[in-house]
Amino acid sequence: MIKNKRLTVVLPLLALAVSLTACGGDNTGAAPAPSGAAPAPSSTPTVTDSPVEPVADTPFGMACSAVPASGEGSFTGMADDPVATAASNNPVLSTLVAAVKKAGLVDTLNSADGITVFAPTNDAFAKIDKKTLDKVLADKKALTDILTYHVVAGRKMPADLASGSFATLQGGKITTTGSGQDYTVGDAKVVCGNVPTRNATVYIIDTVLMPGK
Repeated sequence: MIKNKRLTVVLPLLALAVSLTACGGDNTGAAPAPSGAAPAPSSTPTVTDSPVEPVADTPFGMACSAVPASGEGSFTGMADDPVATAASNNPVLSTLVAAVKKAGLVDTLNSADGITVFAPTNDAFAKIDKKTLDKVLADKKALTDILTYHVVAGRKMPADLASGSFATLQGGKITTTGSGQDYTVGDAKVVCGNVPTRNATVYIIDTVLMPGK
């Protein structure tokens, strides 16, 4: 009678052990995933739109492409030289350089400490009829007045031109307006701006500025 009772107790326990062993084998020892697991991160990058603004210390403008990519007349080359020398290496400014030499202003500009030069392109001088241009080039005082009217004290950043009024080396004043990459200086447009030289910042413009205008 006692033996039968022991069998009655042991057999269900053995069955339970076999059942648990079988369940463990099916699971291959892997822990169940937690019910609160976070979903896998998406592989798609997030794209954000931001306005494009000119970088504060780099040249900008549609005519900058006309500046040589390498050599002394490039932006890198110009940065190493004082302003009159730098301009002499840039083919876009050859007429201006000839006028500066004729007026005897090379040393004045090269020795200045921290200035901004609004430099007319060759095409800007070509807008002036030949008779008038020849007359100006032959009059050293008139030529000096015009050229020094393009020079102001201090290195001006693009933000300074947004709404500016500056005394020129000639003694007159010029006003500037604009934003982004679009600036005007008097009645001229900046076509390549914020060009660094050793002692000056240059803004290349499409029109020769005249004192009194």
